[in-house]
Amino acid sequence: MEGRKLQLTGGSTYVVSLPKKWVTTTGLKAGDTVFLETKPDGSVSVRPGPAEKGEPLTKVFEEKGDVHREHLLRKLIGAYITGYGHIEVRFPPEMGPFVRRVARDFCRLVIGPEIIEETRNTILLQDLSDPTELSAEKGLRRMYMSVRAMLEDSLRSLKTGDETLAKDVVQRDQDVDRLYWLVAKQYHLAHMGPAAANVGGKVGIHNQRLVAKLLERIGDHAERIASTFPVLGEKGLDPKLLKEMEAALESAVSILDGSFTALVAADIDAANEALDALGPHMRLIAGLKHHVASKRGEELLALALVIDSLDRAAGYSVDIAEVAINHAVSRDAVAA
Repeated sequence: MEGRKLQLTGGSTYVVSLPKKWVTTTGLKAGDTVFLETKPDGSVSVRPGPAEKGEPLTKVFEEKGDVHREHLLRKLIGAYITGYGHIEVRFPPEMGPFVRRVARDFCRLVIGPEIIEETRNTILLQDLSDPTELSAEKGLRRMYMSVRAMLEDSLRSLKTGDETLAKDVVQRDQDVDRLYWLVAKQYHLAHMGPAAANVGGKVGIHNQRLVAKLLERIGDHAERIASTFPVLGEKGLDPKLLKEMEAALESAVSILDGSFTALVAADIDAANEALDALGPHMRLIAGLKHHVASKRGEELLALALVIDSLDRAAGYSVDIAEVAINHAVSRDAVAA
């Protein structure tokens, strides 16, 4: 191993010379293109030509006897997150309809896998996704925009009596889940997957994995609010109570906006502002709880669920603000 100095040219471009023996051996000459690949461990490989893609690794599951849907589904998701390009399920012929149904459900739950081969006793799925096409950062931005809109639409559906909008919020939660599994897969690949993936530094992807889970939780709570439509949407909400709910929703969304902006900008001050906003939000929640205390039956249960979800959505948002602070501090440490 030999060391070579990094030189700055043109004020913004860093240049390092290549060993003459390597250039000669590979048949390169001035003006030719070399190909660089950044590895998850921070190293960079230099190739005289583009790297050839190897055969995707295959995970095989042998299913026999009575199998629960959730058990098989969890195994398929586990293989997906681990980064297996091919997933093969083998089973007795009589289990065919069951396995195919679970496989189709799995393909709808995540981004990339498709069924490419079927026989009487096997099914083969291939992950067609490319991590470079939808990075974890892009996935997080899409998740943030989705859950933000879901929160607003969930309460709007109750306010306007729009059942279609409420059902749409529930449907969108599945899209958020798909993005979450994608980020989880990229996190695993960056750390210990069977094949290396160029998905950024380990510290960065770790924070992205944490934030993805928090956004997925917020999406779940938007879905919970929308799920109260049969009780609250059709009957209508008391105007005073609705006004208080809208104030709590606006507060929760504001905290989410501040937290995510702080994460993207690595802004510690903005993150602290989002954290400080939790106190006033909790007072709004306390007022709502007091207001609904006189309600009874299924209406009380539905209102309690909405209030709890508005509370938890803000709580998960301030957790994102805490991750933003950790991210900013770690980035400063790397820069130093």
